[in-house]
Amino acid sequence: MGVAYRYYDLRMNVVPLFSDRKEASTIWHDTVHWWLDSTIKIRFVEIDDEYWIIIGSDSQHPESNMSFFKVLQKSENYERFKKGHGGEAYLRFGIYTKKSRKDVKNDALCDCGHAAEDHDEGDGDVCLYNDCNCKTFSSFQVNLLKRKKTITNIVFLEEKDVKEDPLAWNCLYVNKYSKLD
Repeated sequence: MGVAYRYYDLRMNVVPLFSDRKEASTIWHDTVHWWLDSTIKIRFVEIDDEYWIIIGSDSQHPESNMSFFKVLQKSENYERFKKGHGGEAYLRFGIYTKKSRKDVKNDALCDCGHAAEDHDEGDGDVCLYNDCNCKTFSSFQVNLLKRKKTITNIVFLEEKDVKEDPLAWNCLYVNKYSKLD
């Protein structure tokens, strides 16, 4: 009988989240699947307390070219990624599912920070802590899809530098600057 080894990959994940598994699978199959790992780019554009994450590539099928972006608040996770990515990350898709009290175990955390067992099951799942305003237990689950791509072209930019980067410039121009007029 063989010895089981655990392998810990220190690469970080960048995970666009979808609420619909079929949509995520279709986008991966029709677009991301065709991206060569060496051509995938991630740009982080910092603007005040926010950052834009922009993911794109030049596809082997130009008719299906697509990129992703999201504007997020800077956070501990963002700072950890920025300091620790080591020049590589995995691109994976995730499915985001909201969970109610009846769908989780007692130790699952609510969005309010208290465990499911601290919510009254019979009275609308209200939080039992006196200092908590939570009226209904709400949590989520993220399932990562198995497919992944390795990204090595990761750049952090300030807003003043976006004109030097075509992916960042095109995204900000279309989704921010052109709307200012």
